Amino acid sequence: FHGHRRDPSNWLTYQHLSFLKRQYVTKNNSELHQRAVPKQTPILTTIDERDDSAERQVERIPPVSPAPQPEDVSSKPQPEISSSKPTAETVAARAGSVSRTTARLDRQWKQLKFDVSDLPDIYARLSKIKLTALVVSTAAAGFAIAPVAFDPIIFVVSSLGTGLASCAANSINQYFEVPFDSNMNRTKNRPLVRGQISPLHAVSFALACGIPGVALLALAVNPLTGFLGALNIFLYTCCYTPLKRLSIANTWVGAVVGAIPPVMGWTAATGCLEPGALLLGGFLYCWQFPHFNALSWTLREDYSRGGYRMMSVTHPAMCRRVALRHSLGLIGLSALAPALDVTTWTFPVISLPINLYISHLAFRFYRRGDRSSARKLFFCSLWHLPMLLLLALTCKKFSKRPESPAPPSVGRDFSS
Repeated sequence: FHGHRRDPSNWLTYQHLSFLKRQYVTKNNSELHQRAVPKQTPILTTIDERDDSAERQVERIPPVSPAPQPEDVSSKPQPEISSSKPTAETVAARAGSVSRTTARLDRQWKQLKFDVSDLPDIYARLSKIKLTALVVSTAAAGFAIAPVAFDPIIFVVSSLGTGLASCAANSINQYFEVPFDSNMNRTKNRPLVRGQISPLHAVSFALACGIPGVALLALAVNPLTGFLGALNIFLYTCCYTPLKRLSIANTWVGAVVGAIPPVMGWTAATGCLEPGALLLGGFLYCWQFPHFNALSWTLREDYSRGGYRMMSVTHPAMCRRVALRHSLGLIGLSALAPALDVTTWTFPVISLPINLYISHLAFRFYRRGDRSSARKLFFCSLWHLPMLLLLALTCKKFSKRPESPAPPSVGRDFSS
């Protein structure tokens, strides 16, 4: 042991020297001071017991004599300890150590076994069932708002085909984004990331949904709706998905993808593309910016970790500005609906409060730019869209078809 200086500024602590392999404690003047030195090769030295300097550093330890054992009065021989007992304890200790090691490894690496009963849940998460339900709902709203008589059979068939197309697009999207989803807390539990199903299984599921879905829309509804369904799958998988890692333009492409389902519902009901269909698509297009920009603002760290180029990550000021601009655009589109004979003039009036409210929250998000204002805007968008479409449905205007002229009266001709 070495001496230590009294200056406290020169003392070494565990926090400063945690990288060393060996640590010692010295005693000097009845005070304990920590001393850390690197481990060295032990050198055998002979200490002369007549040396006084060694006496100051090394304290003699007197030999301890063994305690006297009391004599056994009974003089009975002690039974020998069976050699099997230590062996059993050793085996139990080893078994316990192995079990603890196995349990620790099980927590780190857990083999996922494929169970057929888990397939419905896996397919639901693979197809993003909540997003698919939103897509089908907006397509159904477009079908119901169209100014024609309601056909329940075509409505069910078009909704089924739209849902299958959405399942296919979402499955292919997850297939492409496995290495990026594994870096995000929001998506790290998806089936492909966890290895619950193979990539071939996911692609097969996407084909099993996409091909029948597009065929159902094209053959059972009309070719225009089938074309829009195939176009939406292409835009989502081949344009929007790769653009997420290349440019912030992915948000605008994704808004176009989200605007197509209500247009599909309108074309399924009418068989043609009219200004009213584009108006409904405009509602969805503008609504997605306050909805998604607010959501991405609360997930900026996750998107940055996953390598996605979102406005909230690369252009935060633009993210807030675009959300406010498109929230105000909803007011203008609501005023345009009666001019296009989609709704009555009551719709702009009764939809003005909810449009003003979401615009107010978008303005607060634009001014503050914090997580709290973003969350309020996002949760408002969740109920704003169904409320807006429901109000448009209640104010729906039916088309006025010209009546066939009545045949001329024969008696009136003779009287004249």
